[in-house]
Amino acid sequence: MNSKEQYIKQLVSNLPDTPGVYQYFDSRGVIIYVGKAKNLKKRVSSYFTKTHDSAKTRILVRKIADIKHIIVDTETDALLLENSLIKNHQPRYNVLLKDDKTYPWIYVKNERFARVGYTRKIEKDGSLYFGPYTSVTLVKTMLGMIKKLFPLRTCNHILSVTNIKQGKIKECLDYHIGLCKAPCIGLQSEEEYLENIEQIKQILRGHLSLVKQTLNRLMIQEAESLNFEQAQVYKEKISIIENYQSKSTVVSNTINDVDVFSAIEDEKFVYINYFKIVDGAILQSYTMEAQKALDETLQEVFIQAILYIREKFNSQSREALVPFEIDIDLGHLKFVVPKQGDKKKLLDLSYKNLKYYQRDKIKQRQNVNPERYGNQKLIQLQKDLHLKTLPIHIEGFDNSNIQGTNPVASCVVFKNGKPAKRDYRHFKIKSVEGPNDFASMEEIIYRRYKRMLDEEQSLPQLIIIDGGKGQLGAAIKSLKTLDLYGKVGIIGIAKKLEEIYFPGDSIPLYLDKNSSSLKLIQQVRNESHRFGLLFHRQLRSKNFIQSELDSIEGVGEKIKTVLLSTFGSVEALKQASLQAIKTSVGKEKLAEKIYYYFNSQKTD
Repeated sequence: MNSKEQYIKQLVSNLPDTPGVYQYFDSRGVIIYVGKAKNLKKRVSSYFTKTHDSAKTRILVRKIADIKHIIVDTETDALLLENSLIKNHQPRYNVLLKDDKTYPWIYVKNERFARVGYTRKIEKDGSLYFGPYTSVTLVKTMLGMIKKLFPLRTCNHILSVTNIKQGKIKECLDYHIGLCKAPCIGLQSEEEYLENIEQIKQILRGHLSLVKQTLNRLMIQEAESLNFEQAQVYKEKISIIENYQSKSTVVSNTINDVDVFSAIEDEKFVYINYFKIVDGAILQSYTMEAQKALDETLQEVFIQAILYIREKFNSQSREALVPFEIDIDLGHLKFVVPKQGDKKKLLDLSYKNLKYYQRDKIKQRQNVNPERYGNQKLIQLQKDLHLKTLPIHIEGFDNSNIQGTNPVASCVVFKNGKPAKRDYRHFKIKSVEGPNDFASMEEIIYRRYKRMLDEEQSLPQLIIIDGGKGQLGAAIKSLKTLDLYGKVGIIGIAKKLEEIYFPGDSIPLYLDKNSSSLKLIQQVRNESHRFGLLFHRQLRSKNFIQSELDSIEGVGEKIKTVLLSTFGSVEALKQASLQAIKTSVGKEKLAEKIYYYFNSQKTD
């Protein structure tokens, strides 16, 4: 053991069995990873005692030159501290929850007769900022509504008491066209202006119903005082708010101030969607992706994302709807996993938006570098199945028979991870009597690759058999006969638990259900099943038609073709009149035989 290993071992042995945050440093003294733990000693020890599957984790461990820790009282405190340290230091091996976009904010300036507008840069000047908004169109719509409701100043003048009294400022065009009440020359009191600002703040917080209640109360007061003109002004303002609300996505009048989070993952990324619900409507919607750094679980990344998004949007909601149980207590925030009702529908809507976002992101990556993205799936498949070569050419096989009739098989071909439908093949089982899937699989594998060898065609790098150990064993038997065993990769996939079987190994492999490898294997398996079933149905239908018409004396292939061409099916022929059949076949006696054959069966 070298001096570095001894130093690390001593640091780990001195760690306490308490909640806290640990920091890993490299040889230059740079923080390369920050983590939290319920038990610091157990968590940090696991990095140096376990064999890690992730190559990135193994590299991280090799680079650790120093460890520091901070003790906290609870796991929640550890989570919050971890989040803060990651944000400040942005360690290389941590998930970085950030985006490069600068979103717009609506501001209410910290000044006398406050201005309201939008900006992409927050200044520490005491002003109030609402947002961020993911759509500039929404920002302009809200500011447009506010402008219609409340005449506010847009000038940059300093409206101090002294400046107004001394008449240093003159009214502008906005006053003359009714867009401002000219507080700059003392025509609007500060008290009235502040009342408008307070209502604007309520609107920006999403509490439109409170603003409507206030305006409705003022309208009634003015009407009772016979000030009908002013009452009409308030009524028009209420209509403006109602018109805006009608265009908002209302989810439920029973849901007030709630955050909604959903998350899904694939091999490299976690995708998170956020809805801000106020007064039953979606006030804000935001979706992001986080690239995994090590072997983080979905829950670990999800919790970090919740903290990041709530801070970003300055959310004060006490309740958050989530798709699964969150194993941490944030105290001020209650996590709810809805099972039914409006809240469940809201979570489903969030998930639906998230799936579209994930699909678009994958398409973007494919469009930027389609070869690299396609090969990445195959590289991962090669790694997961321990194949000798990259599986650019994959073939999948399936048997199909119902109660032993018309036994057939199918072969589908995938090249570069995509179906090559021109190369698909159907097989009628020739040497097997009755329903025997194992023998049928042995026959078609032999026939397929015997022909490919004879024609000197290129062989696949991977064969996928739809079935478990039995079907796989039958296929291997044929490969051995052809001296191909060990030269071509082959696996079997059992439907029930999606178990992957390898030659000579009775213990199956279970791939992660979200892995690209399993999805590609399933795609090949499902396509071979679909293609085989289609062929089987075609044969059954053809045999049924033949058996029905072959039973009628005098009906040969030519007449069958004429009848099916005229009526389309045997069922339609059964319903046809005698005259229609005569017109079709042109022979009166034969037409009568056909007609009475089907109609006598009806009356029996």
